[in-house]
Formats: sequence, structure tokens, C-alpha cells
Amino acid sequence: MLPDLRDFTVLGIETSCDETAASVVRSGNGSGTGSRILSNVIRSQIDEHTEFGGVVPEIAARAHIAVLDRIVAEAMAESGVSFDEIDAVAATAGPGLIGGVIVGLMTAKAIAMAAGKPLLAINHLEGHALTARLTDDLAFPYLLLLVSGGHTQFLLVKGVGDYERLGSTIDDAIGEAFDKTAKLLGLPYPGGPAVERMAREGDPKRFALPRPLLDRPGLDMSFAGLKTALRNAAEKAQPVDEQTARDLCAGFQRAVSDVLAHRTRAALSLFAERFPDTEKVIVVAGGVAANSEIRAALDDACRNAGARFVAPPHRLCTDNAAMIAWAGIERLDIAARAGEILDDQSVAPRPRWPLDETSASLLGAGKKGAKV
Repeated sequence: MLPDLRDFTVLGIETSCDETAASVVRSGNGSGTGSRILSNVIRSQIDEHTEFGGVVPEIAARAHIAVLDRIVAEAMAESGVSFDEIDAVAATAGPGLIGGVIVGLMTAKAIAMAAGKPLLAINHLEGHALTARLTDDLAFPYLLLLVSGGHTQFLLVKGVGDYERLGSTIDDAIGEAFDKTAKLLGLPYPGGPAVERMAREGDPKRFALPRPLLDRPGLDMSFAGLKTALRNAAEKAQPVDEQTARDLCAGFQRAVSDVLAHRTRAALSLFAERFPDTEKVIVVAGGVAANSEIRAALDDACRNAGARFVAPPHRLCTDNAAMIAWAGIERLDIAARAGEILDDQSVAPRPRWPLDETSASLLGAGKKGAKV
């Protein structure tokens, strides 16, 4: 069970990539499951980026500017909460596309200043890491498998602001590999869901695709070689008809699932060695966590290892502001208990911000603001 959380209501803003999102979350009843998402408004930019086959940073930033005020207004109206009733404003401060991060963070600063509320600068990855505490009442420590367009890594989540990276991809992130596979096969954007749809009717055994690095110890992963092998297989199979494309997608997705399941078993063994008296739990988060086959493979790996598998609902796996608001609540609670002083206007956006470099300090800034 989570320790008792003070009652906080936080507005969260997320603009790190191509979703413009705002959410209001309220803690209560001493646990994550007692807390409530009062609103969670997400506006996707798929239409803006489809013709380019990927996210264009400048277009993404301009789209955030065009709609963020409206998205925040919708989230506040849906929540039934006024700005006077919120306790803080939380916004993604990185990592992400710097233009988008600036838009969201500057908007949050303006709201916080106008409403006289603290601002919480949130690591986007910490939002993913802590979501399971909102949805599943999860206690520390636990394992996290973060799988998204820009990140693929195993982390040990020991506490709020206390993360240890155990392994990561040495080249492409899984989401990136899915997108490049889709582009290679002429599938529509976004690539990940397109590959998953094609794979449902494909034969995963038709093409012998590799499972990179599984002959090496540790938890690091590699997907560049798999992507190259798929391209070579597609070239040999020319012309690639509809069924061949389905089979290539199925083979690629199965290879990724096998790699993740193998590394998950190894991560759980490592966790058991370090925490022999703690329940083995692994959380999967990030956009790729919405992939059904990958979820099933990870669930099987956990079941066979006698571990608990936690996957938040799909709508909270992809980028959203509820996870940012919840991470804000977690950090606000720590600050309130410690009598921390917040400096809510001096924090700068960060395009790169590894989760294992996120400290428990809320902003890492000066001590000029008011106590929580």
C-alpha cells in the first residue's frame, strides 16, 4: 500500500512530442487507487505529421502553441475545479522535442504565476515510471520496463526521484524501430499501430529474423540489427505483396517480443537477488506498452517467473498529462512533508534528461519561493 498522501489537486501539462495534453488529478484516501483523474484531455497531432511520415519538431511546437490554451481550459472545465482550488501546476520539463517542451513549460509558468501556485518541473519519464502507483496502488521498489519511441530501458524504481538504470538499448529504441519498419514497408503513420495491425494476419515464422544480444549477459538490448535483417529479407522477397508485408511485420514483432521477454526474465532474477524479501513486480510503460503481443509476452514471462506484471490502461501508456499531474502530486507530497521551499520560475527546459539523473529535489533550483 502507498503511504497516506495529503489531499492535493494538481493540473498537469504534457507537450514533449506530438500530443498536446492537460489533466487534473486529485489524491485522496491514502492510496493511488483512492485518487482520481478528474480530467485527461489529449489532442493528437497525427494529421499534421502524416504527410511527413514522422514528427516534425517545428510543426509540433507550432501545433502546441495553437491549441494548448484550449486544451487546458477543457481539462479545467471537465474537472469541475477552479484555478483557485488547485494546489500546483505540473509540466513536462524534459526530455523531449525542445520546442514543444518550452511551450508547455512556459504556459505552466504563466498559469502558476497568475494563480499564485507552485510549479513542478516533471521529468516526462518519471511520469511514466510512477503511473502504476496511481493505477495499481504499487509500493516501492519495483522494476520498470520503459518502451517508447525514444527510450527502451530497464530501471529499478526505488522511490520518487530515486531510479537506477539496469539496461537499455545500445542503438534504436523500440518505438523508433517500429516506425522505421512501417516506413520500409510503406505502411501509414504512426508506424507502431500499423505494424501491429498487419502482424495480426501474418506468419511470424516465415522469415528467420535475429534476436540480438541474447547470447550476452546483462540487460542491454539492440534493435538496429533486427531492423537491417528485416530490410534484407524484404529486398530478397521483392516484390513485397500484402501477405509478405504481414509476415514481415509478424516476424519483426515476434522478435521484439522475444527479446523483451528474455530480458524481463533476467531483470526479475536480478531483482530477486537484490530484494529477496520483496514481491517481484515489473511495470511496463510508454507508448509501445500498448502493443498487445508485447504485453502478452511480458505477462507470460512474469507468470513463469512467479512475478506480478503491471501494465497501466492503454490511454495512460501513451503520452498524457494525467501521469504528469500524478508525478507532481508525488513530489508535492514529499516537499510538503519536508517543508521544502519551491523556486517555481527559474527551472529551464531540458531536451535530454535521463531518468536515473533525476534527483528527489523538485526543481534543483534556488530556495527563493514559498514553502508548500
